[in-house]
Amino acid sequence: MTDTSPAAVFAAVFVALYIGHSLGDHWVQSSCQAASKGQPGWKGRLACARHVLGLTATKGAVLAPVVLALELPLAPVGLVVGLSLDAASHYWADRRTTLARLASRCGTPDHPAAPATAAGKPAAHLGTGAYALDQSWHTLWLGITALTITAI
Repeated sequence: MTDTSPAAVFAAVFVALYIGHSLGDHWVQSSCQAASKGQPGWKGRLACARHVLGLTATKGAVLAPVVLALELPLAPVGLVVGLSLDAASHYWADRRTTLARLASRCGTPDHPAAPATAAGKPAAHLGTGAYALDQSWHTLWLGITALTITAI
């Protein structure tokens, strides 16, 4: 028997979205999309839109078998509203200047694009401060999305 309490459903939806996000943001996104999505004008907007479309499809592809296997009581409208909110928030953040402006207004210290060692040489790393801000923003919205999907 599947636990369909709201907390269990929220947890299952969040985990599926988190897995889908990780796959979509790191494996599905093309190098061209990653390099172009923050550029000004239509080139950047279209690259970001293509990235968000692939990302949202990946989240849906990961979420669907979880919903079916666990027989989660979700309304289609909740899925549409939640995934739409998530896609919009992801697009907004991935245009880059928007999230950077918010971080600056919040007083978040500047993070270098390329971390360096004490000797001033490039440091081995998995990401930058900007990457951490980006991913934490997306994780916040994964939580909002899971709550929306579960509550509607």
